[in-house]
Amino acid sequence: MSRPLRATIQLNHLVHNALRVRDFSPHSRIMAAIKANAYGHGLNDCVRALTPHVDAFAVLNLCEAEQIRALGISKPIILLEGFFSADELPKLAALKVWTVVHHQAQIEQLRQAPINTALKVWLKIDTGMHRLGFLPTDVPAALAALACKQVQQPVNLMTHFACADEPDNAQTQGQIQRFQTLTQGLAGERSLANSAGVCAWAQSHADWVRPGIMLYGASPLQDKTAADLGLKAVMSLQSRLIARKTIATGESVGYGATWTSPETMPIGVVAVGYGDGYPRHAPSGTPVYLHGQTVPLIGRVSMDMIAVDLRSCPQAQIGDLVELWGNHLAVERIAEAAGTISYELLSNITPRVQKCFE
Repeated sequence: MSRPLRATIQLNHLVHNALRVRDFSPHSRIMAAIKANAYGHGLNDCVRALTPHVDAFAVLNLCEAEQIRALGISKPIILLEGFFSADELPKLAALKVWTVVHHQAQIEQLRQAPINTALKVWLKIDTGMHRLGFLPTDVPAALAALACKQVQQPVNLMTHFACADEPDNAQTQGQIQRFQTLTQGLAGERSLANSAGVCAWAQSHADWVRPGIMLYGASPLQDKTAADLGLKAVMSLQSRLIARKTIATGESVGYGATWTSPETMPIGVVAVGYGDGYPRHAPSGTPVYLHGQTVPLIGRVSMDMIAVDLRSCPQAQIGDLVELWGNHLAVERIAEAAGTISYELLSNITPRVQKCFE
């Protein structure tokens, strides 16, 4: 029998979540973020499932764009960080891939590119994230420089939020206002909203929204769960108990002996570890779903195994199904316990974890 760890991907839940994006932003087109192997869910299968329900795909690089085109998908694809070198431009033109432009060197490379098909360009504006993008004072010159034969007109306009996951944070409203003021009267379509913007900032929806994490059934907001937002978990990470034993009072469990038994008690061992993408820094007490309830992780996470406290679930036996996150246990709960975010957990699933698509 093969190792029992599986990541079950429920594509009907992915479609459900895309339709929730439509509910939140009915007047906007959807640019689905499927970078990083569709946030760890499997790019090919997710693209096929989403294609009837979204208007474009957002990826990191040309390799991901080529992978989508190889599936026979003709919908627009945008490179969120743009092209990385001038030699990519002929391939972008051939594949009809849109590109973000966020710095002057990209503009210069575009103007010199030996291409016969003009590219669709999104100019990224830095309204407060201070990562990528042109400062507001540099936007007019950038647009003027992009008025060349290599670029389709008009140029589209976009920005990215720094704090949209905090609905009470005034920075997002400031970013929206700066973007609207700067782009007033300019041609081109607009895009501001990521998943958090979709769910919490209706005034940011504009022509296009760019959902990512919410498509995969995790909440993008600090004060709302996925269930609060009507989202369904797409990935269910499941394994089984592979050992059960009783340990005495004062005995420790795992590397470093960081957890000690307070009494004689049953423990179980689950086939999952940081070698699979489960967070190594998940502390004792992190919930694990077993027999309709949660039991706490105990001791350190190993490369291939974790241990759980079975005192509240004495009926558990070797071979019993365990959920690490998914339909019964929100991935946000594991992320919070481990001091990280759901994005990292989902995208860190390693290749040795078998994916099963439903």
